[in-house]
Amino acid sequence: MAEQLGKIERPQASDFRNKRKLYLVPLLFSGEKAPAEYKEKFALYWAQVGEHVANLEAKIGKVSHIYHESIALGGEDGLKVLERLNPSSYRIAREKCQGGAVLEATEDRELADENMDWERFLLMGFLSQKVAKVVAEFYEETSRKRYEHIARRIDETLKTDEAGILFIREGHLVQFPRDIEVFSVAPPALDEIHRWQRQRLAAEEEGEGEDERH
Repeated sequence: MAEQLGKIERPQASDFRNKRKLYLVPLLFSGEKAPAEYKEKFALYWAQVGEHVANLEAKIGKVSHIYHESIALGGEDGLKVLERLNPSSYRIAREKCQGGAVLEATEDRELADENMDWERFLLMGFLSQKVAKVVAEFYEETSRKRYEHIARRIDETLKTDEAGILFIREGHLVQFPRDIEVFSVAPPALDEIHRWQRQRLAAEEEGEGEDERH
């Protein structure tokens, strides 16, 4: 009789009792001018995120706290801001709030604004390497403080045996407290979006190469 290999036990809520849990959702955006193909994948992504989070809640723990990048207000005031910022993550946050979860003030408004201003300067580009270096240093410093603030807000509000959800852009450098179990939400549509973006970038670079040769 062949030996059974690779059997993985599904996590149960009892496995994480008396622990803090955080469901980490990559924050994606879409605008009116986005290509139709991207919009389709974007809509599928957020539908799959909702399903993935619901599965985590059923197996590990119901969301009690909601944390969201760029949101410096909690409760209803924060939800109003979120609705304008990203309707897709707003719908999930609203649903969880209706089920008893609380939207937390995740960011320090002044610090987040400063960080985004430095980011905008970086994207502009510079003639002077000295100026570019100074701006990059300010951006890195405010990013570090911003991520520390987000981690601190989670640590202060997420209690033992509770589960929270954090919506934040990919590539973040938030260092979560060691006693928090982090579960990444990465549905299949996320890989599809990454693949689409790589193919689109490669096609654009190839087109630029063709223009240079002619």
